[in-house]
Amino acid sequence: MTDIAPPLNDRWFYALVVAGIFLNATGLFPPILEPDGALYACIAKIMAQTGDFVNLYAVGRDWLDKPHFPFWVSALSYLIFGINTFAYKFPALLFFMGSAIYTYKFVRLAYSKLTAQLAVLVLLTAFHGVLSNSDVRAEPYLTLLIIGPVYHFYRVFLGDKNDLSKNWLHLLLGSFLTGCALMTKGLFVIVPIGAGLGLHWLLTGNWRELLKPRWYLAVVLSFVFTLPEIYCLYQQFDLQPGKVVFGNTGVSGIRFFFWDSQFGRFFNTGPIKGAGDKFFFLHTLLWAFLPWSLPLYIGVGKALVALVKRQNPLPEYVSLGSSLATFALFSLSGFQLPHYLNIVFPFYAILTAQFLVSLNPVNLRRWTVAQSIIGLLLVVLIVAVLFVVKPAKLGIALSWVIIITLATITLFRQTTMLSLMGRMVGAMLVLAGVLNLFLYPTFMQYEAGLTAARFVNEQPLLAKRPTALYGPGTFGESSWSYEFYAHAPTQYIREDSVLRQMSSHRAVQVFTTNTYADSLEIRGFRVRRVAIFPYFHISQLTADFLNYDTRATTLKPYVLIEVK
Repeated sequence: MTDIAPPLNDRWFYALVVAGIFLNATGLFPPILEPDGALYACIAKIMAQTGDFVNLYAVGRDWLDKPHFPFWVSALSYLIFGINTFAYKFPALLFFMGSAIYTYKFVRLAYSKLTAQLAVLVLLTAFHGVLSNSDVRAEPYLTLLIIGPVYHFYRVFLGDKNDLSKNWLHLLLGSFLTGCALMTKGLFVIVPIGAGLGLHWLLTGNWRELLKPRWYLAVVLSFVFTLPEIYCLYQQFDLQPGKVVFGNTGVSGIRFFFWDSQFGRFFNTGPIKGAGDKFFFLHTLLWAFLPWSLPLYIGVGKALVALVKRQNPLPEYVSLGSSLATFALFSLSGFQLPHYLNIVFPFYAILTAQFLVSLNPVNLRRWTVAQSIIGLLLVVLIVAVLFVVKPAKLGIALSWVIIITLATITLFRQTTMLSLMGRMVGAMLVLAGVLNLFLYPTFMQYEAGLTAARFVNEQPLLAKRPTALYGPGTFGESSWSYEFYAHAPTQYIREDSVLRQMSSHRAVQVFTTNTYADSLEIRGFRVRRVAIFPYFHISQLTADFLNYDTRATTLKPYVLIEVK
């Protein structure tokens, strides 16, 4: 295929890729963020410590919400690296890097080398992708487990007449990765995997592909590879209907996997509900895909206009179909969170890259200037945040900003495609570095469970004692980070009667809120406060918390107490 424009110099491209990987790898350094990340880390910790890879437990009870695959991967990582922050986050980063490789390979099936290079760099620098490699949930895994099957199935569609065995190998690999995706998020992963392929066949006159037996075989194989998940759910829940789950008995884990966790959330009829907004992802994507959101929106708009006018057909419609179908699905859902769209960032990156490559020299210069302004605004914003937050290493943080900014300006002075990509990598390197190396370490001082666990671990008289995590209401604010980082065992206590029985013969070490500690004293327990730890819900930052001068007014005290 003839390049519209020459590709980036390989040395520059690989240098930018290394910088992109590094800016994502800075997310390995901050501790695990509450609440979801710490919860998932604890579930995998229990799995690794007990050797039980069938049952999922959280907060001392059977847990039915997410499928097993990410927990299996995290638990295996714990067995290799030990139970720590790195071991939890590192596999997710590897999966994300794998998604960049698959993105490149997929783009090269239909586009120029330049388009593939740009797509990889866009994917590595999209803001919420970077954020998800610090606040690790299922999305870094799914990013690979979506683009991977699409690549393999597209290879099957293109075919290899010289070696038919490769077609079957790609069908098998695509089905395996689809099975892993199902065991990560559930049934709806079929939409981003299958919708784009279906749209491509329809728009390119290959609709007969929908009738070919090999695709029905792929569906069957995908569910065959999902059988480990079905088995685990059947063993933990369906075989034991007396278990209380979501406040009910007789809950089927298999039904939850196929219906309640997916359609129940979509229609907002399941046990876990949300408040859907049809325009939520339309405005969320504007900041989540920074610094590339504007070229993405314009690129998608131009592709849709061309499609309606039947002009300038795209080399493939898989990216457009998968990204728009998933966007529509999540927009119509009754349960929405900002990170949901991360799983189709590879397709957004492809659409963005395709638009950038199509620019003529004049428009390329204009877009280089416009994107540079966006990058500069991000740098100015992060510097302003530094002065408001006042982290402990403010001087080093400002030096980081100045050095990378000056290096970026020096190296990428021209208005070329290389300069455009280099400037955006530089801007995101500033942003990710400041966020993960300087701001999050400051914020994490207010993750009370983390600081309390570290305090206990460093005290010889406290370190070996088990800790009761007391919460008569619901858990989740800071108990999960304590459970993960504490070296000694922990136990969740909900009822006073249990705590009273435990403390009748010996003092019990308890971690709880100061309000709950006061309530224990009122109800006749003898409480001795060992230490107090300030707490804030860091995943929901506010202006008052960010502001060094008003931060103290936003904090809630947690306490480590001795109860008799």
